[in-house]
Amino acid sequence: MTDNAVQFLSRPIATQPGQPLRVAAYSRIAEAIRTKILPPGSLLPTETELGAMMDVSRTVIREALMLLEEDGLTRARRGVGRFVADSLPRIGIEHIRPFDQLLGGPDQDIQVKRVAAIKQPASEFVAPGIGVEPDEDVWFWESVLIRNGEPVAHLQENVSQGIPEAEALAEAAEAPTLPASTLLEVLSGLPGANLGPGECEISLSTAGPSRAKLLGLRPSDPVLVLTQYVRRNGSPFYLAKCLVAAKAGHLSVIQSS
Repeated sequence: MTDNAVQFLSRPIATQPGQPLRVAAYSRIAEAIRTKILPPGSLLPTETELGAMMDVSRTVIREALMLLEEDGLTRARRGVGRFVADSLPRIGIEHIRPFDQLLGGPDQDIQVKRVAAIKQPASEFVAPGIGVEPDEDVWFWESVLIRNGEPVAHLQENVSQGIPEAEALAEAAEAPTLPASTLLEVLSGLPGANLGPGECEISLSTAGPSRAKLLGLRPSDPVLVLTQYVRRNGSPFYLAKCLVAAKAGHLSVIQSS
């Protein structure tokens, strides 16, 4: 294990009120794994070593390691030890994240191909979702998400043109169509984004003629529809609809007891 990993794991653990130590220890090790401070396939320190680094008992470490293995972040080899998983599970739709990040992964290259980035009147469906009146001009971004060279999702995003970030969105809209960024990715990267909470509705539909053409599907092919609502400072802020083709594979929803 590198000196950087030792220093990272040895930082004092700060728990939130009511948070068990095992969860704090889990979070520290999981962060080291996801940021590749502990690289894929690497051997983890022993329970005793981790306990000494993090200044917690072996019982706490054992419970944290159990959670890591349940979540697919580590694997155990009897008689050898515990290893970081070779490939990590994707964080699922229980988090507010740009859809290109949701559909990507460690070995999956996602590109955003911009189809449109324009201002247009808000529909009766869009307007309440972003806190504007129907027919009021709003930002509308349309993209195709391409994974390893194959289109896997069609994304439409909406946000009011009156938000403080409007100038930054106008600049981003002029960026090249490939590779580009999603609207939510641009917003999330700006200072003071403070997005959330959000809600993602899941339904089934068919691709339809125009979207089927963009995704290389037949109009009758089934698609998963993810409708994402995001609030900011308690008010409707962002609305997106993402059609995901079956060839995109599974999506994760991480649950806790």
